[in-house]
Amino acid sequence: MPMKRMVLEIGMGTDIRGTDYTKAAVRALRDALWHHSLTITHALGMEADAMRVEVRIGVPKPDQVDHAAVLAVLPHGTGTVTVVEGGLEIPNEAGTGSTVMAHAAAIVRLELPA
Repeated sequence: MPMKRMVLEIGMGTDIRGTDYTKAAVRALRDALWHHSLTITHALGMEADAMRVEVRIGVPKPDQVDHAAVLAVLPHGTGTVTVVEGGLEIPNEAGTGSTVMAHAAAIVRLELPA
């Protein structure tokens, strides 16, 4: 059975002072996920863990994001994480740190009959 795209969720997260790309990415995914309650799986007679979630994160330095920490945010189902260049980094006036802004997209797919 083919996987069908059911939901697209988007979010934004920041690390204000620590220049921590993973922290910003985790907060962005939480922002995307924590403002709703998906009941689509139950409406279709499926378990919530049947969801497959593609997580896409945009930050200025993709190589500094811990994929496992981002994936650990998912409350149900299985997922993959792709990190691309995006987001925003704003240096502080002293030049000693930055605020990092990450963007997240969570694409939820379910295996449905054709």
